[in-house]
Amino acid sequence: MKVNLVYFAWVRERIGKGEEEIVLPESVVTVRDLLEHLKGLGEEYENALQYTNVIRVAINQEHVEHDEPVAGAREIGIFPPMTGG
Repeated sequence: MKVNLVYFAWVRERIGKGEEEIVLPESVVTVRDLLEHLKGLGEEYENALQYTNVIRVAINQEHVEHDEPVAGAREIGIFPPMTGG
């Protein structure tokens, strides 16, 4: 499955790009699987996604939990926790 990934804030800064299109292996079923897969792509991904429990994810511009399936996703946004009020 091919998907467009969009990175925000310090996730983008640490990975070194704002977005990319990648082909996901069949083993990537959930958001959690995606994050673990990305961590294996290189040191910059490992640094950006080191603490996956704080990473927020949106599929097709809707916030989702880490157990959400990625099937049918056209765009997946990955960003740090939001702050402020």
